[in-house]
Amino acid sequence: MIQFEFATAGRIIFGGGALADVGDIAANFGQRALVVTGGNSTRASALLDYLSLAGVSHATFAVVGEPTTDTARNGVQKATRERCDMVVGIGGGSVLDTGKAVAALLTNGGDPLDYLEVIGAGQPLTRPAAPYIAIPTTAGTGAEVTRNAVLLSPEHRVKVSLRSPLMLPAVAIVDPDLTISLPPHLTAATGLDALTQVMEPYVTHLSTPLTDTICLDGMHRAARSLRQAVADGSNIRAREDMSLVSLYGGLALANAKLGAVHGFAGPFGGMFDAPHGAVCAALLPHVMAANIAALRARKPNSEALLRYDEIGQILTGNPDAAALDGVAWVNQLVKDLQIPGLGAHGLAEEHFPALIEKAGRASSMKGNPIQLTPDELRHILEQAL
Repeated sequence: MIQFEFATAGRIIFGGGALADVGDIAANFGQRALVVTGGNSTRASALLDYLSLAGVSHATFAVVGEPTTDTARNGVQKATRERCDMVVGIGGGSVLDTGKAVAALLTNGGDPLDYLEVIGAGQPLTRPAAPYIAIPTTAGTGAEVTRNAVLLSPEHRVKVSLRSPLMLPAVAIVDPDLTISLPPHLTAATGLDALTQVMEPYVTHLSTPLTDTICLDGMHRAARSLRQAVADGSNIRAREDMSLVSLYGGLALANAKLGAVHGFAGPFGGMFDAPHGAVCAALLPHVMAANIAALRARKPNSEALLRYDEIGQILTGNPDAAALDGVAWVNQLVKDLQIPGLGAHGLAEEHFPALIEKAGRASSMKGNPIQLTPDELRHILEQAL
C-alpha cells in the first residue's frame, strides 16, 4: 500500500511580477515586519515600497554570508526590540533560512542551541513560528518551502539544522523576475544545487509518488534550461524553469530527504568558507558514480539503479542512455560551467577523516539510496578535490 505525508508552505505564489502581491499578503498577518535581506539591502527596495503602500511598517536586518547561531540570535533581538509581528525574507538560501530561524525563535523563545540537531539539545519547537513570507532571489535552495534552517555553529565548525514542521513559511512568493540580475557564476552554482535537489530525492529510499512527479519534471526543466540561464540571464523562460526546479527541489527534500551530496555539503560548509551551491556542484557527479557502483555491487536489484538509468535518459535526451551516461553529462556540465573542485575552497587530504566522520552523522546522509563505506566516501572526496 502507498502511504506518505506531504507538507509545505501554507501558500505558494509563482510567476513573473508576483512580488507585487506582498503588501496585501503581509497586511493580513500584522502591522510591522522584520525584513531580512542580504548584505545589499537596496535590492529589497521594491519590497519595502509594497509593504509601505499596504500600511505595513518595517525594520530591516541584513545577513552577510552564511548565517550563524549568532545571526539568528541577533535577528530575534532586533525583531523583539522593533516589536515586529511577522518576518519577511528576501534573498538567497542564507537569507531565507535566517528568516525561518528568527520567526521560529520569536514565538518559541530560548536559544538556537536548545533546538539544533546534532550539536544542540534537539528540543522540539512547541509553538507555530511567527508569520513568515519567504521570497527567493536565486534559483537554488528551495528554502522558501522547506521546514528547516541551516545555521553555522563557529565553535563546533559545522552547519546543522533547526528543523520542525512548525517552521514552514506561511507564504512563499516565487518571482522569476527577481533572478534575472543574478550573475552567471551564481546562476551556475545555485542551478546545480537545484538540479541536485531534484535528483537526490528521486533516488532516496524515502521517495513518494508526489515527490517523484515533481522531481521528474524538475530534471527535464534543468536539463533544457540551466545552460541557457547561465549563458543569457535575461532569458525569462530559462529563469522560470530554474525557479521551478528550485521550488520543486525544496518541496521534494522537505518530504523525501536528500543524500550524500548534501551529507557532505553541510559539514563542509562548517569547516570551510565556501558557497553551498558550488560545493554541491563539485560533489554531484562523483556521488552519482559512487552510488551507482555501490548499488551494482551490493544491491543490484535496487529500484534506485533503474532510477539512475532514467536520470541518464532525461539529462542526455537519449532514451537508450544508462546511469553512467547521466554521470558523464553532469561531469561535463560542471566542467563547462567552470565549477572549481573542493581543493579551491581549502580541502586537503588531511581533512578527509574529520569531514567523513561529520558527514556520517549528517541528516541528509540518511536519505542516500545505499550506505556508503568510509573508503567509498573518501574516494568521492578524492575525485571532487
